[in-house]
Amino acid sequence: MKGTIAIEEAIIDPAGVEAHTFAQFQSLMRPGVDQESGLSAHERRLLDIHDGRLKSMDEHGVEYMLLSLTSPGCQGEPDPHKAKKMAEVANDYLAGEVKKNPKRFGALAAISMHNAQDAADELRRAVKDLGMFGGLVNDFQSKGSEGEEKVYFDTPEYDLFWKTVQDLDVPIYFHPRYAIQQDLQPGTRYGDRKHLLGAGVQFHLDLSWHLYAVLSSGFLDKYPKVQIIAGHLGEGIPFNLWRASHWINHPFKRGTRPMKQDYSYYFKNNVSITTSGNYNTRGLKYCIEEIGLDRCLYAIVDTPYETVEEAQNWWKLVELPKEQKDAVARRNAIRLFKLPLEE
Repeated sequence: MKGTIAIEEAIIDPAGVEAHTFAQFQSLMRPGVDQESGLSAHERRLLDIHDGRLKSMDEHGVEYMLLSLTSPGCQGEPDPHKAKKMAEVANDYLAGEVKKNPKRFGALAAISMHNAQDAADELRRAVKDLGMFGGLVNDFQSKGSEGEEKVYFDTPEYDLFWKTVQDLDVPIYFHPRYAIQQDLQPGTRYGDRKHLLGAGVQFHLDLSWHLYAVLSSGFLDKYPKVQIIAGHLGEGIPFNLWRASHWINHPFKRGTRPMKQDYSYYFKNNVSITTSGNYNTRGLKYCIEEIGLDRCLYAIVDTPYETVEEAQNWWKLVELPKEQKDAVARRNAIRLFKLPLEE
């Protein structure tokens, strides 16, 4: 079967069901839901790999999925030792599940980003020893005794990590996460506006800021082969690329900006976008024109937060030339991740 390739497919490992930090976000994800019963149903969907998930793939024409630990994953664990262990346990579990059906599943590594050395070591182990095809980070790394600190990955402290990413020649997927509890208190921007939380608004606003910071940090000039993936049609950035690049190219900016190129350059050379959870045909066509066909991937259904059926039903109706549609649906993913599949 040659079908679509889905690469933003969330799971949870059994060891993480009790300890996993996404439990605190259940009431934000579904306001008013009974937390215990709702979380139980959500856990069942995340735990399922080889039963209902695979059946849905077969029914709707998804050939292959790259699985990854659900958000916030290791980024939600403020204790560096616990986060490191969480990554190791999750990656060992994921690798074991993939071995049960490698023709249909692969994996992206969970990574603790408390420090560059641990992140680099675990990514290397996941790729070299466990056979994973890249890594996934969920926006910023929580840190501090109450998880109040936010660590971003655009500083020189992460040079070792990004050098390792380039040496391994695997992509890093940037995925959103919910706002932390400290940003939900009365008087904060989300605390008084909880209806803005989640995938509709908060996810792309917060993660796009991090992506702009990473692209403008200058590390891509040192490690130009690094590849980054941004879901949900690039978290909205492609639609602002002209303006962002126009202003960073102004004479009064060029002399002090930390990067050599503008945002458009890095998007066309170092970033790929996906359609995960953003089934906007005109938006996809715009992205193809703006950053190039080779930089656009369908390959995503954001399981289980969106459904395979909804994504595939949309995709079947998308009108693109066959060559373009094949590239977005599978060829670009096979090339980017070096997947063991026929184009």
